Amino acid sequence: MKKHKNKLATFVVLFAIATAVIHIINKIIAASAVLKEMLDTDRRNYYKWRFGEIYYTKKGKGSPVLLIHDLLPGSSGYEWNKVEEALALEHTVYTIDLLGCGRSEKPGITYTNFVYVQVICDFIRNVIGEKTDVIASGFSGSFVIMACRNEHSLFNRVMLVNPPAPGSLQKMPGKKEKLLKYFLEIPVFGTLVYHIAVSREAVQNFFIENMLFDPFHPDQDLLDAYYEGAHRGGSQAKALYASKSSKYVNIDIVHSLKNIDNSIFIIEGSAENNGTSIIEDYQDINPSIEAAVLPKTKHFPHVEDPEHFLEQVGIFF
Repeated sequence: MKKHKNKLATFVVLFAIATAVIHIINKIIAASAVLKEMLDTDRRNYYKWRFGEIYYTKKGKGSPVLLIHDLLPGSSGYEWNKVEEALALEHTVYTIDLLGCGRSEKPGITYTNFVYVQVICDFIRNVIGEKTDVIASGFSGSFVIMACRNEHSLFNRVMLVNPPAPGSLQKMPGKKEKLLKYFLEIPVFGTLVYHIAVSREAVQNFFIENMLFDPFHPDQDLLDAYYEGAHRGGSQAKALYASKSSKYVNIDIVHSLKNIDNSIFIIEGSAENNGTSIIEDYQDINPSIEAAVLPKTKHFPHVEDPEHFLEQVGIFF
């Protein structure tokens, strides 16, 4: 009996030491990831929203355009840095860091599509204050579609850049996804798993394999910005990753897409996986949707070919 107690005591001590060591490692990783300060906060504009402060920038004069980044790990408004200055020559350009992303607060909540619909609607209503054109990248296009359906009076034209396939958004959390979310949210150990998933090497490999048309010449500043964005906020940064990985941010957009009457334009990178079929899926649901494909680009045509991307924006807006 005494021997079992000694073994248990030894295990508890070793577990406590391992936990402390991993906690320190997590702190070091989070602190070192932001040393380059790629995400500039000189323009300190924050919208105080109900679940946390939302960082944004405002540039230029003219009709308002809201730029909304993708929802990848580390995403932020930095995604638009190659086009926002040019857009600001003719528009008032608002570039937002969504809740849980970039320089905005990262509360430890369950992130859902509805949360982001409310963020976008409230931001337009309370900060921009007038009907707005929106350019949304990747997964965030689903938020804009749902927001248009809920608050039509706030939105003018909508441009979607490589939006997700409508069918992929219909997948809801099951037992495996709920278990994954629970595991990722475990203090210390879940944070370590998250840090492995968004390590510098993992971020670079993800971009090379999935995001870029030319994987041999990645934009290092962009990679650094994503790496930093994924670690800002310490352990709280993993909350959005846990929700998105577990499909809590998914929602069926088919009904909304079919019924909204906003002008919608899709830009696809020519090398985007299933890009042509995704355009066809959207047009099957809503035949009024227009589209263009930019050659020699993949997931970020506004990064890889900003000149031709801006041409398409000029035609549509």
